[in-house]
Amino acid sequence: MRAPHLHSALRGFCLGAFALFSREVEQGAEIPFSFEEHDGRDRPTLYEYRPLVRNFVEARGGRLLGRGDTAIALEALSREPAAAIFARAHAGAHADHALFRTVLLPLVADVAEACGGFDWDDDAFDRAYALLEHSLFGEKRAYAAIAPLVGVEAGGIVPLGEGLRVRHAADGELVAHWPDAERLLPESFGRETDRMCVLELERPMPPEGGEPPDAPGEIADAITALRLATSGPIAAGPVLFERLDWRPFGVRPVLPIAATQPPGQPTRLDMFRGETARVLITKLAAADVDRELGDALDRWELALFQDGSFRSEQLHASLDALLGVGDGAWAASLRAAVLLGETGRDRREALDVLRRLREGAAGPDSVDIVRRALVETLMRGKRRALIAELDESLLGVRPKPSSRVAQALAS
Repeated sequence: MRAPHLHSALRGFCLGAFALFSREVEQGAEIPFSFEEHDGRDRPTLYEYRPLVRNFVEARGGRLLGRGDTAIALEALSREPAAAIFARAHAGAHADHALFRTVLLPLVADVAEACGGFDWDDDAFDRAYALLEHSLFGEKRAYAAIAPLVGVEAGGIVPLGEGLRVRHAADGELVAHWPDAERLLPESFGRETDRMCVLELERPMPPEGGEPPDAPGEIADAITALRLATSGPIAAGPVLFERLDWRPFGVRPVLPIAATQPPGQPTRLDMFRGETARVLITKLAAADVDRELGDALDRWELALFQDGSFRSEQLHASLDALLGVGDGAWAASLRAAVLLGETGRDRREALDVLRRLREGAAGPDSVDIVRRALVETLMRGKRRALIAELDESLLGVRPKPSSRVAQALAS
């Protein structure tokens, strides 16, 4: 035990909470329960009556604020520098309230769940407290952010980089850690086939705390990469749920461009497109130093939410920023046609689509051809050098650059 004074203060808090909730149960408050069926091959079906003690504690947690034992526990926590990171998790919230929501309330819920109710068990408390001490004083901390995904199906886990993945949401995992999650999830999440996945970001954090990762920014970049790789109407959020060492840490909004779902039919994320998205995420950093590339990406993504002349204008400007380099839309269209077309017929078809785009007729094929040009440019890197290669190909000085990725994404 690293902090006996903290153990004593938190034990007193949990005992007080148990006493309060036990009285409420005796006075008629009901603990909700689930009735679960467990069947198996060659054995009888078993039924489990499971009290949902955590839900009961979370729903009544506010009644513990203002109590003397709660104040003592908060004062003991506030003296621990390692606990300060939990207070910083809730920007704008009072530090004591943040510590209560992220440390004290989950602790009493853990103990009550281990006890199966409000009959006190010292061993159950000691186990829960040991996990808390390990989180506060351990050699490292594990941060995670989870954002619901819509508009996409996946057959399993799809890695998108170190600590970043798309996976199926486990039944009730968000509600179990964040009771308010039910009202914050997208409509029909967990029920529709294209609303069964989450985007999960995991990062180590130093034991002394420090600032958490820029999860909204990293999630937004992942959504941009997924939209580029799949051409699907993918969105995340509207909020992401943070945890630290498997304890609730915070809830933050997803950036609006990533949280808004574009129109379109849901898509499926396979391993090829997942790998393409993974590489694209690493390439998006180039937009931070290449202003024209960043502008091209922003305008293409904005075009997904528009139609008519507004969409045409955004796509036209996106292609010009990407491949125009001051030579105008016609030059950008020629370069894109050479970049994406493997045969003369392919290049003619691409040029016809881009000609219609310049005339203000932006259909789905215009959105897709600009998308493929963005993907190919990002995958290659060195945008200016690529444009020089395309110009030499137009002059017949060198063969055209191959576009295997863009061709594969078009199929």
